[in-house]
Amino acid sequence: MRMPPALDIARTTDLYQGHEDKPHGSFVERLPAEVWHRLLQTGLRGRTFERDDVLPMGPKAPYVYILWEGVVRQDRYPLGHGAGIPTITRFRGPGQLVGEAALLSQAATVDTRCLTRTVAIPCAARYFAALIERRLPQVRHALLCSLEDRNRSDEAVYAMAIRPPLERVSRLLAHLADTAGIPDPDTTEHIVITGPGQKDIAAALQLAVSTTENALRTLRHHGVIEARYRQFVVRDVDALRHFVGA
Repeated sequence: MRMPPALDIARTTDLYQGHEDKPHGSFVERLPAEVWHRLLQTGLRGRTFERDDVLPMGPKAPYVYILWEGVVRQDRYPLGHGAGIPTITRFRGPGQLVGEAALLSQAATVDTRCLTRTVAIPCAARYFAALIERRLPQVRHALLCSLEDRNRSDEAVYAMAIRPPLERVSRLLAHLADTAGIPDPDTTEHIVITGPGQKDIAAALQLAVSTTENALRTLRHHGVIEARYRQFVVRDVDALRHFVGA
């Protein structure tokens, strides 16, 4: 099966370094260095996708992807496509594996769009499934644990519809700061979240754009965040968590 198209191939040596720095609880972070290196030695390579590229996956392209750098937005359509039909939107960042349904031969249609320039490691689902069953069972354990962590995190971040919008927006931004944020190059005290915009936040939380804008305006007013084009700068993480109620 042909590898999905991409712009270039990341240097293999880059993938051998820094896997332990991926967000806590993510698939990659859970792998011991020896196991991660053995996984890469099976021939996996990183491929670079530009912002707004769609990762080929689903029934016609049964691939899984390990995200190394960047943020993607995943949209699922449990009630079908059409105007006004609700979708389920989630953000996934470095260290996560996406497309996992294909490992069960149940590859669902999920639109996975890069919100930033993204380095991902694609692998045919059948090959990956055979690999973790026969040669690297430690990888399967790490994957199952990371998916359980992700499900619990999704419940706490995305499924709090009864909570006030300000709390929900703050909770999502705090989650993104933990899972996709990087230190501001100008000051390590700030965290930069690149990729999701206001409309993406609104879609993920199933809030009106105007409601999301009001919540972000409140956070800006208190000096907690700074909003840029496709970026949020968290100026005070502790204050942000105060709005979450943590």
